[in-house]
This record gives sequence, C-alpha cells and structure tokens, in this order.
Amino acid sequence: MEPLRDGDPRQVGNYGLEGRLGGGGMGQVFLGRSRSGRRVAVKLVRPELADDAGFLRRFALEVDAARRVGGFYTAQVVDAAPEATPPWLVTAYIPGPSLQEAVERHGPLPADAVAVLGAGLAEGLAAIHACGLVHRDLKPSNVILADDGPRVIDFGIARALDATSHTLSRAVVGTPSFMSPEQARGREIGEPSDVFSLGLVLAFAATGRSPFGTGAAEAMVYRLVHDDPDLAGLPAPLAGLVARCLAKEPADRPEVAEILEELTGFAAATVSSTSWLPPAVATMVAEHAAGAGSGGGQVPPAVTRNLETPETTAPVSMTAMRQHGGGTAVTAMVLAFLCIPGLLMFVFIAADFLSDSSAPTVVIAVNLLLAVAGIVSVITGSALLSRRKRAGRLLLAITGVVAALQGLTGSLQAFITGANPSMLDGGPVWSLLFVVGPLTAILAVGSVIAALHSSTARWCLAGTGRAAVSR
Repeated sequence: MEPLRDGDPRQVGNYGLEGRLGGGGMGQVFLGRSRSGRRVAVKLVRPELADDAGFLRRFALEVDAARRVGGFYTAQVVDAAPEATPPWLVTAYIPGPSLQEAVERHGPLPADAVAVLGAGLAEGLAAIHACGLVHRDLKPSNVILADDGPRVIDFGIARALDATSHTLSRAVVGTPSFMSPEQARGREIGEPSDVFSLGLVLAFAATGRSPFGTGAAEAMVYRLVHDDPDLAGLPAPLAGLVARCLAKEPADRPEVAEILEELTGFAAATVSSTSWLPPAVATMVAEHAAGAGSGGGQVPPAVTRNLETPETTAPVSMTAMRQHGGGTAVTAMVLAFLCIPGLLMFVFIAADFLSDSSAPTVVIAVNLLLAVAGIVSVITGSALLSRRKRAGRLLLAITGVVAALQGLTGSLQAFITGANPSMLDGGPVWSLLFVVGPLTAILAVGSVIAALHSSTARWCLAGTGRAAVSR
C-alpha cells in the first residue's frame, strides 16, 4: 500500500482513506475504513469520466445491478454515490494477493488448488449472472486469493468504462489476453464470454501462461479468434474442461453450473488439507491479512497491471516500444522529427521576410510562430507518446496537420506576400524551399496517419491498464 499523496482526499462519503491500493481504467482505488472500523476498498472515478454524462448514466445502472450481487466468492458492493462529484464506489476489502501476483511470485498452482479456484470463480460468476450482469473483464488481477477461497472483484463495472460507446451490449471492453473471441470482435456479449475468460484464467493459474501466447494486442486478438489454444502442461483432469470453456462458438461452451459441478467433484476428491493453497501462497495471504489488521505492511492492489501490457509512465526506448506493440507510435515520432529541418527552414526564411517592408508582417509573423510552435510540439508530443499518453498522439497529429499546410503553402505564400527572394542571398536557398516544403508536407501527413492509427491508440490505451480492441 502506498501512502496518501498531497492531492488525495482524506474522506470520501462516510469513509476515511488510509492509503492508495492502485489505479485502473475507472480511477484511483484507496484503502478506506468505515465509521465502525471495517476496512473497505474505495474507488474514486477519474475527473474526465465524471464529466461524461453517458458514463455517469451507465455507471449508475451498473452499480445498481452490482449491489444486488451476493454469494461467498465476490467482493460485494457495499456503498456508492454515482451522483457525487466525483462519483465513488465502495466494495468489501479482501486481504490477499491477486492470482496474478501469486503466480508471478511462486509459479503455477497445483491441480487441486486450481480446482478449488475454478469452483469458487464459477460460483462467483453464477451469482453475478443471476443479477443480469456479465463481468466482461475476468482476469488474474481481478481475482483475489483469500484463506477461505477466491474472490471476484470489479464485476459489472467494465461496461460503464467505455465512455465513448452508446451501444452497451456491443462495448468492446476488457484485457486482450483474457477476452473471448466475440468480445474481441465487438459482437454480442453474454454469459458464455465470461466462461471463455474463466478457461483462460484457469489455464494461467495451472501453467503460468496464456494458452494463446503473448505479444501485441492485435496479435493476441487474432490468435483468440482464429487459433487453437495451447494447453500443454495443463493437468489432464482439467485439460478437457478448459478446452470446452475455450470453444470458439459461445454455444459450444459449458454452462457455469456444469463447470461448478465438475470442479467441485474434482476438488472434493483431491483436497486433503484444511488450506486450499500451497504453503508459499498461503503465507502471502497471511502476510496480507496481518498487514491489513495492523494498518501497515503490503496490501494487494485492487487493480493491478495487465499481464502483457504493463503500465508505463517513464519514456521507453524505440526498440522496447516496437516489442510492446508501439510500432506505429515509433513511426509517428520518427516522421515528426524528420519534419523539424523543414520547420527550421521556415523559421529562418520567415525571420528574413520580416525585414522586408513589402511583405505583410502579420502573415509572416504567424508563419514564424507556427513553425517555432511546431518544433516545440514535435518534441513535447514525442515525449508524451513515449510515455503512452494519448495527449502525445493528439499533439503530434495537430502538429503534423499544421506542418503539412505550411509545407504545401510556404512557397505560394512567399509569392503572394510579395517577399523579395533576392534578400535570401540569391537563388539556392529560395529554390531549396520548393523541395523542402513538399517533402516536409509528405512527412507530416505520414506522421498524422501513424499518430491517429488504431494501433497507436491501442498501444496508448494498454498503458492505462485497459485496452479496447475491435476487428
């Protein structure tokens, strides 16, 4: 758990905040305490979402449905204020590591533990589905391991997070590594989609990897839709069930009740001790519980980083960007930097033109300022884009449009404004303008296309812990 920062609130509703648990697509998650002293997870909506009327409407509907979800294997929604500024949501706090954290630290779980895990998750999904909800983002970081079984968190909220979609049943929201094929394609989403994600989670728990490999979001989506899963290393008693869960067609997947019955029988026949987790993971659970009880120690984040798309806040190298699916972002940055020589030429020529009394000063001054601003924007936009900030791609796109217009019209403007080419010490520099101008325009257009490309957008979204991918 991180301490509260200077700008963080100390109180949300009736809940005092004690520290930061993590952050996700919806906003910041805090560890809070109710007036009676019970620990809770308080989720505060991001300001930009709080200003979106469509999001607020969907958020209120989803929270209302999520509050009706019961059962032993879900982190229940205990309070919410969708109308507050900003809106917030409070869920039961589960002291324990996420499945992702446990597997990354101690390796895959044994078959009997995976069976207990799957039975608990199936029962949790059954409770969620009974209230008319679909989780949409079941993944290892949304599964918390407790001493009495797993807990499903963040159910029913993923759909509200797509603040740009007005067709709720077709919102493409989730993590590419754990999406269903129909979800990745933007098709109708129902309970079978959660069953597919459950199969992926169980395979990860038993093998420590995704059955569809790793890589960029586009590659993951293609394999989810077209390839067969690689179930090598999955224990034989579980392999058949997981394979049925990962059927491409939703109608071919088992019902949650079937999964629960099968896994319950397997778990009852194999679990022989009082603890369902291996000793190393059970120790992690105990450490989290002790930390929560004393108010110190490490507390598991309610929202952790995605498996294949880690959050990046510091600049990364060009090679690392390409390896993580940022190839078009690299292209946008390179093409934008190649525009700088042309922009510098516009600066020097415009500065010379200002000394010519026959040229309209305002027009030349505007072009001079645009060229200088373009150079600064290329550097700033590239720095932001290297941090996976969406503002960077927008800044490069705007700069590219302006640079393209300058490159195409620079020579024409010189003639129209009546600037005297003789003051450029003859013809070479003046002639060069006719070459550099169009070339800068071509590079700028290429930078705009790369910056606005869907691959660049997905790469930026992946850095926030959430990816929206469509085919």
